[in-house]
Amino acid sequence: MEKIWLKSYPEGVPENIAIGDSDTLVTLMDDAFRKFADRPAFACMGKTITFGELDTLSQAFGAWLQGQGLEPGTRIAIMMPNILQYPIAMCGALRAGLVVVNVNPLYTARELKHQLTDSGAEAMIVLANFANVLDKVIAETQVRKVIVTDLGDALGFPKSFVVNTMVRRVKKLVPPYKVPGHTRFSKVMSEGGKEKLQAVDLDSDSLAFLQYTGGTTGPSKGAMLSHGNIYSNILQNAAWVSQFVVTGKEIVITALPLYHIFGLVCNCLTFFLIGGLNVLITNPRDMPGFVKEIKKWPFTAIYGVNTLFNALLQEPGFASVDFSHLKTAAGGGMAVQSAVAEKW
Repeated sequence: MEKIWLKSYPEGVPENIAIGDSDTLVTLMDDAFRKFADRPAFACMGKTITFGELDTLSQAFGAWLQGQGLEPGTRIAIMMPNILQYPIAMCGALRAGLVVVNVNPLYTARELKHQLTDSGAEAMIVLANFANVLDKVIAETQVRKVIVTDLGDALGFPKSFVVNTMVRRVKKLVPPYKVPGHTRFSKVMSEGGKEKLQAVDLDSDSLAFLQYTGGTTGPSKGAMLSHGNIYSNILQNAAWVSQFVVTGKEIVITALPLYHIFGLVCNCLTFFLIGGLNVLITNPRDMPGFVKEIKKWPFTAIYGVNTLFNALLQEPGFASVDFSHLKTAAGGGMAVQSAVAEKW
């Protein structure tokens, strides 16, 4: 069992896990891209991309951002559910030295305006389904570069065409929007793929995320999370699961939204470190579809919240899911109720 995150600790995990000044999420990504190039990194809607492919795609995205004059430290908002465009945009933005502002795609116009103005976001990538909300408030913000992506844009032709046509023309899930001067995701990737991503000067104290709170005690507040902050948390998670995970062999079901810190750290980035596969669930509220999807995978981990675990337990067909590979399940966000935990 190779435990790459313990390479500096031959005697085991110390009580205090320290990182160096030069350790950033970008160095973490670069290590993963190199070590796990041929291994699957993210899967969604029948499409899987490897760490090597994510390396190339995120470089293209980051190079485009740099080509638009977006300097390190610039805030970029990401407003989308769990789709392949999220890790591409998140990795690309961090590699370009930008600060990621995660945005709940279900925000109202008022909530979106507050987060964009409070964070000082100058760029944004948004799923077309929610671009109409941005349309209502963009003039009152500092956002000057907007990328719009359709649901199937990262799935490859012809599946991308089928999915996007279904979403736009059949199910009519994309309300009309204008967003003057926006750029399509496909154009960003095409143009960025012709450029070279320039290395940026980052250290562990550099700001990585502005992660907004739930707003239960007043207006939502942006928590300033450095590269070192998140990297340390990833190592803490890795140390916790080190007793039963195998590098490059794990599969985690990621129904937790990546725009929330729980899913971002515990699913996306921790399994990034250990070369695991994140199976992205775009709409976890579709319980029949959720169960159908996880039946396809010999998953070894699943993280969620109390309501998610409870809903799965009530869903017909869930009992027939193959749990023979499962090693760990964890709840967060709030306490998992004892009755739900016992049934689980």
